[in-house]
Amino acid sequence: MPPAANPIFGTLFHACGGLCASLCYTPQTKVRRWSWETYWLVQAAFCWLLLPIVGALLTIPELGAVLAEAPKAAMLRSFGLGALYGIGGISFGVAIRYLGFALTYSIAVGLSSVLGTLLPPLVAGRLGATLAGQGGGWVIGGVLIGAVGIGICGWSGWLKEGDLKGAAQPTSFSARKGVPLCLLAGVLSAVFSFSLAAGQPVADVAAAHGAGHYQGNVIYLFSNTGAFATSLLYCLWLGRRNRSMGEYFSRETPLAGNWLLSALSGLLWYCQFFFYGLGHTRMGPYGFSSWALHMIMLVAFSNLLGLSLREWRGCRARTVRTLSFALTVLVAAVLIIAYGNNVGSSAG
Repeated sequence: MPPAANPIFGTLFHACGGLCASLCYTPQTKVRRWSWETYWLVQAAFCWLLLPIVGALLTIPELGAVLAEAPKAAMLRSFGLGALYGIGGISFGVAIRYLGFALTYSIAVGLSSVLGTLLPPLVAGRLGATLAGQGGGWVIGGVLIGAVGIGICGWSGWLKEGDLKGAAQPTSFSARKGVPLCLLAGVLSAVFSFSLAAGQPVADVAAAHGAGHYQGNVIYLFSNTGAFATSLLYCLWLGRRNRSMGEYFSRETPLAGNWLLSALSGLLWYCQFFFYGLGHTRMGPYGFSSWALHMIMLVAFSNLLGLSLREWRGCRARTVRTLSFALTVLVAAVLIIAYGNNVGSSAG
């Protein structure tokens, strides 16, 4: 029996996931005397390898039987698409150096939101039926309004860059380096939505064994390990090139603190999709909108985070007003998508 739909609770779970996602890279700013590749591999080991295993063991009944019965082709597709996403994750992590949290999330996640939400039902040939269904128009409209809000967030970021160029303090902003990385991250981040969809047959088997709302945790065994494989290869290559492999255990660095901060980063990243799974199973017939809800909330929370970290200090009032308007649009988009899902679930 499939889990009962409850789009309101589903939206709240997506909010929890979006909050975790907006916070997951903040520990990186406190890591000291580690190369980027050292930090990235440690956090990747937690979020893409260790925690998915622990999460599946704790929440999927009869896990061994589930894996034995599940279609192997679905596992392989989810792993392969996850590996592509891993390239996007690396691009995203590097882009933060050049654009800061707010603008990186706005550009990369905005692109991912539209592609990752609308392409899966379009490829499956279900987009027309979705638009014709009760509440479907509200859902699609909310997704597009969310994309507009994310775009306005990006515009406020461009205004911010212009403001900071005239500031007295130095800035690490570099649109020339950061924007291409954001575009790559956005496209490949959307692939993760396909990876989750590809693993759904495995989740269906888990649901038959009583996993309920936790069924999605079994997919992460494949989608996330694919991302880890890509990161492992890249970070080992960088570590050898930069001669940074010894940093993992070097007493010349704040070793315990760096490991804890990197593990915290990985935990927050994993938690975003732990809550994503709990939200997704409650969204009803328009479950594909989960991706948009997650991404929109991620952008909203990340921009609030940017404000709290004083990334917008020194900006003109016009820039801050633009950001405030963008956040208002994002909130409206979330409410519209939630309403459309609620109408669709009630009709079903």
